[in-house]
Amino acid sequence: MMKDPFGGIILNIAFRVLVPFSIVYAVYVLIFGEISPGGGFQAGVALSVGVVFSRLILGEDAPFNISGASALILAGIGTFIFVFTGWISVLTGGHFLDYGKLPLRMEHVNEIHAMGILSIEVGVTLCVMATVITILDAIVKRSDDNGSA
Repeated sequence: MMKDPFGGIILNIAFRVLVPFSIVYAVYVLIFGEISPGGGFQAGVALSVGVVFSRLILGEDAPFNISGASALILAGIGTFIFVFTGWISVLTGGHFLDYGKLPLRMEHVNEIHAMGILSIEVGVTLCVMATVITILDAIVKRSDDNGSA
């Protein structure tokens, strides 16, 4: 599983420049996903780019590395956040994903609605990021095993 680093000094410098921009862009897409194109899926893919770059360039000891087991746990947490947000609105008397019924102390229903959408987006972001990392792990493991299943 990509134990040896791939890059030299040029890739290492490029990594140190690209990954922070990737993470900041992913957070931007996540936060403004409600009012602009983008959202949880795009933010999850952009966050996983940072992990993929760190694995490729710095190897397994990279600071942004998320292992296969941790990725599965993150995918489960993301799914739980998504489902919990939907069911909490059902338990408070609304329909599934009726964000206006979330039990939050805010003045306007619009603010509650925005927080509900943000929590859904965070759940989707975690799940997509972890799924992309898990797919990468499966591909790399299969190539390390010479293509055998």
